[in-house]
Amino acid sequence: MYTTDQYEGMLAETVSVRGANEDRVLAYMARPLGDGPFPGMVLIHHMPGWDEWYREATRRFAHHGFVAISPNLYERVGHGSPEDVAAAARAGGGVPDDQAVADLEAAMRYLRALPYINGKVGVFGTCSGGRQAVLAASRVAGFDAVVDCWGGGVVMQPDQITPQRPVAPIDYTADLSCPVLGLFGAEDHSPTTEEVALHEEALKQNGKDYEFHMYDGAGHGFFYYNRPNYRQAQAVDGWEKIWTFLGRELAE
Repeated sequence: MYTTDQYEGMLAETVSVRGANEDRVLAYMARPLGDGPFPGMVLIHHMPGWDEWYREATRRFAHHGFVAISPNLYERVGHGSPEDVAAAARAGGGVPDDQAVADLEAAMRYLRALPYINGKVGVFGTCSGGRQAVLAASRVAGFDAVVDCWGGGVVMQPDQITPQRPVAPIDYTADLSCPVLGLFGAEDHSPTTEEVALHEEALKQNGKDYEFHMYDGAGHGFFYYNRPNYRQAQAVDGWEKIWTFLGRELAE
């Protein structure tokens, strides 16, 4: 419970981790000041890139008591404006799944090595980042909770399989290592409501702990306040569900 007389402070800065192939990967990290211990969160940026929204989201998690880190999955593409880098990444077919998973595992292990982490680390992603959050938690050990916000491509058709994305994340469901919170818009086209239903059925069949919410009147990216697809009421409710879920799953 926040009170107006409490001490509050935050540190936010760019750091680097050793990702896939021991490559240097820049990451934005924010943490509350104080002894902790605090839960950790890895934030996975969306297809539009490692942008301002994700820096703000990283600080938002820190404000809520998490040590949060957001690695730049487009590091190998080069540097420039987030928009230009994202366009170059898309032109190259996107980030290979194996590379993304290795970068995310490196970010998770970076958090676990910090002395003020409580031993729990979650992962959050939107859009392509939601898909990669599900994928990472299914392929590597060490994540304790997943927040998948409208992650398109968890369910994939045969013609969507590419060398960069050779296996649909839903096919790894049996190996998913932790509970999942999924937030989706009923008007979204990626994922569609039918694809979300298929994902839910796979989680049920494999006995996984999950919580899915489908929002009427919302489409893709309804958290993005700086875009026309923002939906205020649904976004506020979605964030509350995130804090409740993580508060339960990442407590000591």
